[in-house]
Amino acid sequence: MTEVANSAAGMDRTRIPFGTRLIDRYILTETAKPLALSLVVVMLALLLERILRLFDLLANHGGPFQLVLRMAANLVPHYLGLALPAAFFISMFVVVARFGDENELDALQSSGLSVPRITRPFLWLGTGLMVFSVLLFGFIQPYSRYAYQAIHYAVVNAAWDATVPQSAFVDAGQGVTITADMVDPTGRNLERVFVQQLRDGEEWVTTAESGRLGVSDDRKRILLTLDNGVQVRTRPDATVEVVRFGRLTLDREFTLEAPPFRPRGGSERELTLLELWQEMHQPITLVPRATLEAEFHARLVRAVSLPLMPLLALPMGMAAKRARRGLGIALAAAILVLYHHSIQMGESLADIGRVPAALGIWVPFVVFALLCGWLFYRTQDRPGENPFAHAFDRLDAVLHGVIRLLPRRRKERP
Repeated sequence: MTEVANSAAGMDRTRIPFGTRLIDRYILTETAKPLALSLVVVMLALLLERILRLFDLLANHGGPFQLVLRMAANLVPHYLGLALPAAFFISMFVVVARFGDENELDALQSSGLSVPRITRPFLWLGTGLMVFSVLLFGFIQPYSRYAYQAIHYAVVNAAWDATVPQSAFVDAGQGVTITADMVDPTGRNLERVFVQQLRDGEEWVTTAESGRLGVSDDRKRILLTLDNGVQVRTRPDATVEVVRFGRLTLDREFTLEAPPFRPRGGSERELTLLELWQEMHQPITLVPRATLEAEFHARLVRAVSLPLMPLLALPMGMAAKRARRGLGIALAAAILVLYHHSIQMGESLADIGRVPAALGIWVPFVVFALLCGWLFYRTQDRPGENPFAHAFDRLDAVLHGVIRLLPRRRKERP
């Protein structure tokens, strides 16, 4: 009998870990779905507005459509760093709240799993995202940010190719703007031409029936030959001179190559974590030492904050019933935004030297960690009556009070 009992106990000990591994896998699978969806939605919302601005930039300076895609691709790591904490929190909150509505949390607890044990897969996921965030903030973002700035510089400072699109204003450089109502396929034979020039405080405005763009033999000057036009010159003393011409040639210096972009590292945000650490310990730095330290500590804090999210999301999800999910998401957004801005404020104060970087940035992290730890500890005693449940009750009461104060429409009798 003793041997049978021991063998049964051994079987139980082997089955329980296997069962909990299945539960961990189930929890992670259910969390991955809303996490991916939240990331996609938040990323699209952030990128669409910036892509519209990129199209406007290319419309003003010219450039192929592929540049928009390249610039948007280099913005993905930046916005991913902003969206990841919020998406991770929302996914856990939604999953835990759904488990509560469908009594899955009660089933897990009745099977002997404690609240910390249920939280373990979320902590694993948070730790994995923390490692990914260190790579993202520390190494991927600096290179993508520099690549974005390089493309932006190339678009703004690109050498003019001596062509003019139809009905578009072209900045030819050196204060020269050209447009034409009609342009042939080559972009160099123009009709109804308008040219504005800024020269030493003078403004020259030239209109002509037609014009031709060309390049000098040494390819160092642009030649714009205009036929049958008028040129209005406005002097610095506001006097105006009008010149009519049958043929006029305007020229300026021209180069097919834009000046090279600066090397990477001109900003602390373009340095990797290792480069920041090395630069912080140099006797002479190009960037102020306080700025380097603030950037270094801020990246680390944002990465190590992710494993704390489950300690906050689990109590909030347990307290949020079906009718309280909106309140839960609103309260979570307020907490995360407050925490994000507190880190930013500490980083700004450290940047200007008001407080040490370690103090100004890590103090909000310690406060946030203590808050998450206290809320999680209170949840273990009474999962359904944690502090968030009382907060939701008070918010419900406030909302109902506000609704009662609003005027109601009286129903008209038929």
